[in-house]
Amino acid sequence: MIQNTDQNSIEQIRAGNPNAYAALVTKYQRMVFTLAVRMVGNREDAEEVAQDTFVKAYKALDRFKGTSKFSTWLYRIVYNTSLDYIKKNKRIILSEHIDEVNEADIGSMQNALTYIEAKEKKQLIENALLKLPEDERVLLTLFYFEELSLKEIAEIVQLSYDNVKIKLHRSRKKLFHILKNVVEPIYLNHGGRK
Repeated sequence: MIQNTDQNSIEQIRAGNPNAYAALVTKYQRMVFTLAVRMVGNREDAEEVAQDTFVKAYKALDRFKGTSKFSTWLYRIVYNTSLDYIKKNKRIILSEHIDEVNEADIGSMQNALTYIEAKEKKQLIENALLKLPEDERVLLTLFYFEELSLKEIAEIVQLSYDNVKIKLHRSRKKLFHILKNVVEPIYLNHGGRK
């Protein structure tokens, strides 16, 4: 049903009704903005990337074949537009390097998160994601926040399924390490034990 709605809008646009594009923009604006902000690191730049994405998608709509979902095709455009924006502005994103994560640390990490309010958790995760390289932020965003399958992610970032699976695993470990370094002191200050 969702795909049919997208397809109907696309057919209307191709038939000469550019106003039908507004329905697609409204439907996907949050998705596009979320991915853009995760990649470029701030809201103002993400707004520019999102706008560029929708302009590019509109101009390229004739090339949309329908072999994948429209959302997957649009994700690929926002992904590439974000990468271009980062390269153009030569933004340097700091990346954390990690050692192997100790499995015993995972339990203490889960207990520590219970002491942080929901809003603080969200901000904590946002800040931790910004410390990862953009390619890793994208994978985590697409998998956990947008709940895409590994197959869809592989199509968007144009990597093999197995490569996405490996990179996603490594990205999770890096994110865990970053969060552990922030959350553990909070947990210890609330009477927890390491």
